[in-house]
Amino acid sequence: MARKFLYLIATIVFLIVVAFAAYRLFPQQIFAAAFVPSAEFVKPEAVETSAYADPKMWFSRPGITGDANPSLWTPEGFEITKTPKVAVFYIHPTSYMKRALWNAPLNDKESQDRARIFLRSQASVFNGIGEIWAPRYRQAAIGAFLTTQPEAQMAFDAAYSDVLAAFDEFIAEIPKDMPIIIAGHSQGGLHLTTLMRQRVVTRPLADRIVAAYVIGWPVSLSTDLLALGLPPCTDPDQANCMIGFQSFGEPAEPKLLLDAYAASIGFDGELRGQSPMLCVNPITGVLGDEAPADRNLGTLVPNEELTDGVITPGLVGATCDDRGLLLLGGEPQLGPYVLPGNNYHVYDYPLFWASVRADAERRVAAFLAR
Repeated sequence: MARKFLYLIATIVFLIVVAFAAYRLFPQQIFAAAFVPSAEFVKPEAVETSAYADPKMWFSRPGITGDANPSLWTPEGFEITKTPKVAVFYIHPTSYMKRALWNAPLNDKESQDRARIFLRSQASVFNGIGEIWAPRYRQAAIGAFLTTQPEAQMAFDAAYSDVLAAFDEFIAEIPKDMPIIIAGHSQGGLHLTTLMRQRVVTRPLADRIVAAYVIGWPVSLSTDLLALGLPPCTDPDQANCMIGFQSFGEPAEPKLLLDAYAASIGFDGELRGQSPMLCVNPITGVLGDEAPADRNLGTLVPNEELTDGVITPGLVGATCDDRGLLLLGGEPQLGPYVLPGNNYHVYDYPLFWASVRADAERRVAAFLAR
């Protein structure tokens, strides 16, 4: 089951980001016909926190073992021998590509299978470092990102309500003094920022956060950071801080991303405009840093058939530029799914799989040593 993850991940996220690009390049009415749900928005029935006491509401959590738990996959050479001393709450990205509904039903097999694929390559970074909890949730459809219709925000709100219920159950079930890593990607990163504003900024919970990995979703250093309750990571051994980045090959052409970002409203109510984005270099763990390829502990690289992958050290370096983009110093050959503008969003986690894993290990050690 693990052997198809790279191909499917690349394909899925390719569709997501190309969809975003097409929305910016072509008339809205044409693109909306292909992706934005045409159905009337029907608010999903509210899920109580207690619903997440049922293991069936989770892709990953303690007690779900073997192939049934996608987050327990790791590439060859990474044996899990430690007993985790922290808990990880991971929110998966968009996997519902249909336009029949604004929110994915939990019985939609296609989107649920895709979510497991994402978890296998992303959340697995934390396997053995922490006990991974990854909820099933009624995510917003891909088309919700591509329209200004009010139904889109309603879909995001409905998806987040599931994430919040899952998080509250997660907090209720883990030991009250257990340290926590929170993480996500893309739509998962979006929901993570809301979760941080509503839960993480409060004490004593904020003091239990080892780190927050908001990957593949822009965070403004000037309009957003204060509301999120954690500072950016400025030291590789720092705990209680936030990591974020968005990967671009060079020459980078990030106009699509930057235009959308500039027009958006920050958490302080002001336009994000040209404000720099959070960019913590995943190789060094330092805000605004640069690192050569030989410091990258390992990229998850697919084989020619895109059926499996191996960890390859020293493949690609990374530099945070003054806009907050993570530039890769070239065009690493990971496959055919690099997106418009040399956007490596598809590969945010795989590019730095071993380095992100080492980053989490360092921050857990620093937190426990306090």
